[in-house]
Amino acid sequence: MRLVKVAAVQMCCSVNVDENIKKADKMVRSAAASGANIILLPELFERQYFCQERRYEYYDFAKSVEENDAVNHFKAVAKELSVVIPVSFYEKDGTVLYNSVALIDADGEILGVYRKTHIPDDHFYQEKFYFTPGNTGFKTWKTQFGTIGVGICWDQWFPETARAMALQGAEMLLYPTAIGSEPIIECDSMPHWRRCMQGHAGSNLMPVIAANRIGLETVEPCKENAMQSSSLEFYGSSFMTDETGEILESASRDKEEILIHTYDLDEIYENRMSWGIFRDRRPECYGDVL
Repeated sequence: MRLVKVAAVQMCCSVNVDENIKKADKMVRSAAASGANIILLPELFERQYFCQERRYEYYDFAKSVEENDAVNHFKAVAKELSVVIPVSFYEKDGTVLYNSVALIDADGEILGVYRKTHIPDDHFYQEKFYFTPGNTGFKTWKTQFGTIGVGICWDQWFPETARAMALQGAEMLLYPTAIGSEPIIECDSMPHWRRCMQGHAGSNLMPVIAANRIGLETVEPCKENAMQSSSLEFYGSSFMTDETGEILESASRDKEEILIHTYDLDEIYENRMSWGIFRDRRPECYGDVL
């Protein structure tokens, strides 16, 4: 029996970096006080979802992993609390900018950085303006509390992301997220969003944990963004599944919450092996995928 308690933090994010880090810190400490070993925060929680508009001065938000405020803050917190914290941040590497996650182990050391592979470009989710597609490949890390794979938001819609991390030995899949209203098409994408990841869990026989932000974020007209006016309502609904894709813990659409669940990684491993999914794979037949 190898019990690991995982938490997903759902929070509202403002334009104030210090305020967001302090709020995330408070929620991380609350999760740790409840026994959480691995604590997932939302995508780009340091500030507002700036990708809603195109402004050249926002490139200055990017910092190297060594200089990023949230990464440095939570390195100390992870060490103090003996918890694992994946930190989503806007990364600068020379002249190239990425949407990245630094995986901080329970001793406060960074095990590595994953750079978001799939970059969306849609009305008010204008990430290609800010981020170069990642060059790290998909990553998993052996932390003090199990081997985890981390994808970032749009990555979660692609089954290849989940399967690649599973093949690398992931025991659970974590997705920091920033998703909400669809500004052009009239639909509620939340159920579809969840079902995609539930499928990843069921197909790979491992838990999936998603942490989203909440709240209405608006863009007011100004010269720098060509007088654009827009808004996005982030719909929360963070969740945690078991290895069959069943939702075990579920958050609301509009409240700041912390989800917590305890997993037995040894029992999940036995279930994964007994189903024979990886035994019966036929990679030589999957050429069309490539």
